[in-house]
Amino acid sequence: MELIWDGIREAFRIIGTGDREVWSITLRSLLVSGSATLLALIIGISIGALLAFRRFPGRNLAVTLVNTGMGLPPVVVGLVVAIFLWRSGPLGPLGLIYTPAAMVIAQTIIAAPLVTGFTVAALGSLPSRLRPQLYALGASRLQMLWLVLQEARLPLFAAIMAGFGAAVSEVGASLMVGGNLAGETRVLTTAVVLAAQRGEFAPAIALSIILLALVFLINLVLTGVQQRESRS
Repeated sequence: MELIWDGIREAFRIIGTGDREVWSITLRSLLVSGSATLLALIIGISIGALLAFRRFPGRNLAVTLVNTGMGLPPVVVGLVVAIFLWRSGPLGPLGLIYTPAAMVIAQTIIAAPLVTGFTVAALGSLPSRLRPQLYALGASRLQMLWLVLQEARLPLFAAIMAGFGAAVSEVGASLMVGGNLAGETRVLTTAVVLAAQRGEFAPAIALSIILLALVFLINLVLTGVQQRESRS
């Protein structure tokens, strides 16, 4: 218990003194995971809308792959991305290995299936006559998609929260493709792992508390917007 209290005190000390390194790591976590979540939303909503609205051969297999991807092991994603980005790999000349960009790619791959799955479920629950009615009223395909997404916006907020949560809490893939380099690719999750490996448990607990607080605040904001939308 004393170790836990030491960690809590260390967290308040870091927050109170404005530790530059910790805040730099926190900001990098937000930038990397926020970018990955945005990309996952673009990819996931597009594919989710296609799977929800179109019937084509192999659709059930595609949905099964999406559902499987929702539980994709991060270390497997990290391994595949690392192989592609390694200096001798297909994308090696781009020089992305051990950079924040590589971490964004890995986290996007992890978060995108979650967003896709939530989108398929949200759009699939809408009335089947909604789209024909919108077309009958003269809506274009893009207008129809926008109006349908507006109708399903409440469940889609859950997709955003799930995607961001998966990205910001991921550690295995980030270590493999980012390398946990100080001042460059170190984020909150990898910093926690490093502190724990060194036996510095109080800083590890402090960083964990800051990570949990960050996730809580983001979800608090999104939940507030979601609840306000549900009452409007």
